[in-house]
Amino acid sequence: MSSPDTDKVFAGSIPKVYEEYLVPLIFEPYAADLVNRVASQSLARVLEIAAGTGVVTRKLASVLPESVSIVATDLNQAMLDLASAVGTKRPVEWRQADAMQLPFEDSVFDVVVCQFGVMFFPEKSKAFSEARRVLRSGGVFMFNVWDRIEENEFAHTVTKALESVFPKDPPRFMARTPHGYYDLANIERDLKHGGFLASPHTSTVAARSKATSPQIPAIAYCQGTPLRNEIEARDKSRLGEATDIAAEAIAQRFGPGPVDGKIQAHVVTIEC
Repeated sequence: MSSPDTDKVFAGSIPKVYEEYLVPLIFEPYAADLVNRVASQSLARVLEIAAGTGVVTRKLASVLPESVSIVATDLNQAMLDLASAVGTKRPVEWRQADAMQLPFEDSVFDVVVCQFGVMFFPEKSKAFSEARRVLRSGGVFMFNVWDRIEENEFAHTVTKALESVFPKDPPRFMARTPHGYYDLANIERDLKHGGFLASPHTSTVAARSKATSPQIPAIAYCQGTPLRNEIEARDKSRLGEATDIAAEAIAQRFGPGPVDGKIQAHVVTIEC
């Protein structure tokens, strides 16, 4: 399943909506989980790739001692600009970087961490080889990926609802990219192709996605992700309509008041 270039574009108003709606909806619980795992390691330098608007970065800066340096990177400068504006408890280095061509020397980080970013890498094994290259011997690469879309109820409901808006060409961003890289055998294969010799440790973590109304997840997915690019490419005038239809579908499935849906992800840890 190919991924258009627009799958990687987080620009315009997307970063602001992403931070306001999507981060508390689905990213916060997994950021806490990932940072707890990172903090259990012996650390001096940490690199975060695909940092987005900084939900993991902020937790790293709050949990890790100031003696541990944190470098946070993302392909999209607009996301980093917002992350920097939101700020962190202590200084971190923000740097625009392509995960498939990291601008760092070999063997300089103890941990490379990535929250829900590897699904967006066009060449997974190349990005993995770059993570391995910048890790010291014995260093750890740690990342999470979303499980299949059927295990993530709001994303699945929104995707199905949009089929009625664009029946001839339904937007498939959520299934194709964020929820398109869940097969653990494929992940292990790509890690090996990237030069990792150890076997990865994997765990599947379920959590709950909660919002005060059905409109919040509808806005989060339709306007705070590259799904917006897909909707607007079909008919820019129908973004509001598509969002409303997604909200109606969520209300029908989860009720009109506060909503609560399942989310599920895989966490992968591998030593260099």
